[in-house]
Amino acid sequence: MGAAIRTKIVKIGNSQGVRIPKPLLEQSGIHTEVEIEVHSDHLVVRAAPELRVGWDEAFAAMAEQHDDVLLDDDVSVTNWDQAEWEW
Repeated sequence: MGAAIRTKIVKIGNSQGVRIPKPLLEQSGIHTEVEIEVHSDHLVVRAAPELRVGWDEAFAAMAEQHDDVLLDDDVSVTNWDQAEWEW
């Protein structure tokens, strides 16, 4: 771990926050979103994982293997669908 940098908690609207110096952000690789957890008397701030990374490639591979079909049986049209629903 590097040297600690002392900073103050600042008011941000109805909340409070901490300004993180640019060198610490650069060292951490944090750019946009973060996750914050409490561990005992510590706050742990880390880069939030990117959601759905690789989903495009996975869906393309499924389509190539014809594995992108619906798992449910064909849903039949009900009387309610025919009488009540406005298309």
